Amino acid sequence: MTSYSLIKIGNDYVVQVGGQCILKVASRRRAAQLIREAMDLLNAEAAAASRTERPEEPSLRRETPELP
Repeated sequence: MTSYSLIKIGNDYVVQVGGQCILKVASRRRAAQLIREAMDLLNAEAAAASRTERPEEPSLRRETPELP
């Protein structure tokens, strides 16, 4: 999971991702909204990727029963 943070520099708010500054906005509310939207998009992408992955085959094969 990516860690987001919001810091204030002067009159602006800076959004950081993993310690790297990526966005500067004037409104704290807008910065928080953008973080929330980014997290929603990343979660949706991860959910879509997990649905498209093919399930793994069982690690053990079922043995054919012997008839008496």
